[in-house]
Amino acid sequence: MLSFDRLGLPKAQVKNLKDLGYAAMTEVQAAALPDALAGLDLLVQAKTGSGKTAAFGLPLLGRLNPRDFGAQALVLCPTRELANQVASEIRRLARYQSNLKVVVLCGGQPIGPQIGSLEHGAHVVVGTPGRLKDHLRKKTLKLSRLKVLVLDEADRMLDMGFSEDLDTIIRQTPRDRQTLLFSATFPEDISSISGQYQRNPTRVTVSVQVAANQIEQRVYEVARRDKLDALQGLLQAEQPSAAVIFCQTKDAVRELEQNLRAVGALVLSLHGDLEQRERDQVLVQFKQQSCRLLIATDVAARGLDIEALPMVVNFDIPLDADVYVHRIGRTGRADAQGLAVTLMTSRERHRLEAIESRIETSLIALSAPKFKKHLALLSPPDYATVELSVGRRDKIRPGDVLGAVTGSMGFSGGIVGKIEVAQRATFVAIERDQVKAVLAGFASGKVKGRAVKVRRLS
Repeated sequence: MLSFDRLGLPKAQVKNLKDLGYAAMTEVQAAALPDALAGLDLLVQAKTGSGKTAAFGLPLLGRLNPRDFGAQALVLCPTRELANQVASEIRRLARYQSNLKVVVLCGGQPIGPQIGSLEHGAHVVVGTPGRLKDHLRKKTLKLSRLKVLVLDEADRMLDMGFSEDLDTIIRQTPRDRQTLLFSATFPEDISSISGQYQRNPTRVTVSVQVAANQIEQRVYEVARRDKLDALQGLLQAEQPSAAVIFCQTKDAVRELEQNLRAVGALVLSLHGDLEQRERDQVLVQFKQQSCRLLIATDVAARGLDIEALPMVVNFDIPLDADVYVHRIGRTGRADAQGLAVTLMTSRERHRLEAIESRIETSLIALSAPKFKKHLALLSPPDYATVELSVGRRDKIRPGDVLGAVTGSMGFSGGIVGKIEVAQRATFVAIERDQVKAVLAGFASGKVKGRAVKVRRLS
């Protein structure tokens, strides 16, 4: 058990880490932090959920000058969801420092408010390549004082075609910056980027194997025509509080969503044809436990990080064994137990063999549970999500919303689940049997002295 206090961090930072629940360093943190804090470049292989945000967040915070409001640290992410998650965690890690500003610059949002935020200064910028390039072109973002550059999930950024954008952005940063590159895999193009933009980087590779003691892996061999029945039988038998179901294509996602809705399931989906606003609403409902089932493609699920996800289902067995590892690694996080189920046809057995070789484990194909049509597929979720028309731009905080519900409206705080405050909206999870009453309360009441528009998402 490696403690953070052995790293020479400020006492206030160590205390903040303990307050945040960082009891001990994860494998990637223990391997990366000493050299990163020393200012060295790093090339790190680590997957989502390994604690990598703290592995680069702590070093970049340590190099900031709070009195200089120019951009001193830049974190590049492949998706808006990951950028928001990273920014949120950096803000938490920075609680011990006053007046530190973290700005998120991503597409799918109006650029005007972002320009306004940058005019007031930003110590740390987190964003996606396309929108960052837009700001550089407009000269609303300057990187001349940058000290630390982080490329998070670099392999995903290359997969998504951001190579030229990365080059454009990095060329506008100082040569003497520290560059920390994080990638789940190390293909040739990652090595090329490292060679081009890093200075004698320390290479850190942490285990990307499946935590066999935390993730139960099952394989059901079924005929293609029986896949839906097998999935329904599985859900009926396991009754997961939440599950992500992976399909190979967006057409397969749409078809599966329709089929599950036909048997009364409340289900949401993520695929490439969704607009950013639709995507955000899907993710917030799933995170707030307003929907138990999320169907997604691998591309759409990039950056998806759900706490305490009990089940992952490979409705379509992945073509690549590394993809399998990344999919099922979304469950069994921290000390939680997880279940990963794969539906496989007899023609796909060679894919299973490749997976077994990759994870160094034999997986025995089982018979799938049968769907009992006379029984409900899943019990309803505990919460429904309500959207309010106020957000961060209105200086709204979660406590303001909770105070309105428990104060002037007179409800118990126990009916409120997760509250997520976005730039222009706030999403509140409310116990399902109380939603109508709470909607009426918001319609006639106020939040922080402001009248709000309200609607139910789920």
